[in-house]
Amino acid sequence: MTVAPDLLRSRIAACRLCAPRFAATATGHAPRPVPWFGPAPRILVCGQAPGLRVHKAGRPFFDPSGDRLRSWMGIDNETFYDLSRISVLPMAFCFPGYDDAGADLPPPALCAETWHRAVFAALGPVPLTLLIGGYAQRWHLGAAARRGVTATVQGWRAHAPRVFPLPHPSWRNTAWLKRNPWFEADLLPVLRQRAAEVLA
Repeated sequence: MTVAPDLLRSRIAACRLCAPRFAATATGHAPRPVPWFGPAPRILVCGQAPGLRVHKAGRPFFDPSGDRLRSWMGIDNETFYDLSRISVLPMAFCFPGYDDAGADLPPPALCAETWHRAVFAALGPVPLTLLIGGYAQRWHLGAAARRGVTATVQGWRAHAPRVFPLPHPSWRNTAWLKRNPWFEADLLPVLRQRAAEVLA
């Protein structure tokens, strides 16, 4: 039985399955799921997990990475946060925390195992899906993403126009963008055109 998106968002927001895991991290934080989806979105953004700024704000991609992602998509904040048009489905709804070296911990697999099937059923068919980073690409594309993020993004034409694999828009990937100018020259114009089409 399919659960209505608003009810499912409430259930996810109340999830505390990872409380012991997060309490044991260097950040020692409590879960704060950030579910952001509605019925029949035009675009689905599938990423890794919320960062600390998103954890505090309670809104996905509410940070410089989000600004870069919206620039890649050719859309503004109002459009991005319109639940009737765009949904966000990360591999984990909560900020996983940092390790002792200050690096992001991976998204707990338990989150996707618990919630993804129900969320996809609630969303229905989506005309455009963005797969951001290796975790999302491996989950959605399987063997097609086994060679890593660069190779997967380079092979974007095999998945377009319904799916676009993207690198993470983090500032940490600025050097990657400079090494791979084809991403901005070839992929982004097609992505922006496709986003405009499905949002029209």
